Amino acid sequence: MSAALPAVPAVPALPVFPALAAAPDRPALRFGDRSLTYGELATAARALAGRIAGAGRIAVWATPTLETAVGVVAALLAGVPAVPLNPKTGERELSHIVGDSTPSVVLAAPDDELPSVLARLKRLDITVTETGADAELPPEPDDPEAPALIVYTSGTTGAPKGAVLPRRAITATLDALAEAWAWTGDDVLVHGLPLFHVHGLILGILGPLRRGGEVRHLGKFSAEGVARELGAGGTMLFGVPTMYHRLAEALVGDPELTKALAGARLLVSGSAALPVYDHERIAAGTGRRVIERYGMTETLMSTSVPVDGEARPGSVGVPLRAVGLRLVEEDGSEITSYDGETVGEIQVKGPSLFTGYLNRPDATAAAFDGDWFRTGDMAVRDADGSVRIVGRKATDLIKSGGYKIGAGEIENALLDHPGVREVAVTGEPDTDLGERVVAWVVAADPERPPSAEALADHVAAQLAPHKRPRTVRYVESLPRNDMGKILKRALTHG
Repeated sequence: MSAALPAVPAVPALPVFPALAAAPDRPALRFGDRSLTYGELATAARALAGRIAGAGRIAVWATPTLETAVGVVAALLAGVPAVPLNPKTGERELSHIVGDSTPSVVLAAPDDELPSVLARLKRLDITVTETGADAELPPEPDDPEAPALIVYTSGTTGAPKGAVLPRRAITATLDALAEAWAWTGDDVLVHGLPLFHVHGLILGILGPLRRGGEVRHLGKFSAEGVARELGAGGTMLFGVPTMYHRLAEALVGDPELTKALAGARLLVSGSAALPVYDHERIAAGTGRRVIERYGMTETLMSTSVPVDGEARPGSVGVPLRAVGLRLVEEDGSEITSYDGETVGEIQVKGPSLFTGYLNRPDATAAAFDGDWFRTGDMAVRDADGSVRIVGRKATDLIKSGGYKIGAGEIENALLDHPGVREVAVTGEPDTDLGERVVAWVVAADPERPPSAEALADHVAAQLAPHKRPRTVRYVESLPRNDMGKILKRALTHG
């Protein structure tokens, strides 16, 4: 399946869900007006686990519903690797994922209409109202290296690859975040993220269930839903930058939302950098800082700003417990200076790492430098050891005039200009500089966009002259994926 990887630090073989049977009357999951207590969740998941035991691999049609949560919990109880499927995936990509992962069964809600690509698979409908299962939960598998989930990468550099996530990676990352965020069973998490990836599924669903807390999923994200759920006892909010941008916009003239965000114990943003402009607007309006964390499918979570740490815009905090992190030069030499300026690629190691790419030993081997995983993300480290991401090595590192420039800091500077609503920064070939900095700008007022000269001067005044955009292209909108990440490869020079 995959190339052998170096051994990772030992992790206690604890069950993923120690709280599942501890307090059956406690609320566990709520999606809209549908909910399950821990007792009801245990009964439904236990019954489904019995039906899928020994199934090899299963696929889960991962809609934002109770059924998806029950399906994934059941798979973990049964020790059957689960492949979450994004319902919005196109037919070609979905066919690749199914052909690569070869599940024998697809789990879905009874009313779900599945695409023809899945027609050859046996279908099992997920029932969340089971009542006839045995009273005792079966013991969870105790092998920490056993595969739990196979989560497919976004496929930005080729066909999506299935990252095999073992049970110890899930428990290690969730326990490290619990330590960093003082996350307990008393927390009530509000989120509206999709459930086919690490952020929405592992952190957003499995995280609270491991702690014995409650999840309130909005089904579809809205500022009104956030205000309602945080205002009614929610303590934590997980979101992506697009969501926090919408919340920042909605804060003006909305005292209910302002009060709800101000009362939250923890506001967490991830999956992409939260622009400084939105950081500052939320802090100014609510008195609360959004904290950021950093991770990816293959590594789960690697860093975070601690709950009692300084939430500086642009910082994703310090390495989590048991995570090794270093920055390296292009020649592989380690960068040891924490000067906030020297850019290097992030490499990580530790118990939260995946065990390899399914069916891709070549890709697995290429992803590692010895026992260090090559993330492809570029960053600097500040004096206190905290990490600031400057972009992806492939798309966000611009080599111009002998300098290594991170696109992220230029984007933050441009977003601070009142005439800029959205922006993406890329590099393009230049006969003199090697690469020139290009800014793709969505103007706040399309009829009167700021001039290219004004934007270049603005960046030069905030950062340095060599970081100013040499070319500005005005666009109506920026291409984004389902998580709100800007797809820079879809921006074409013309």
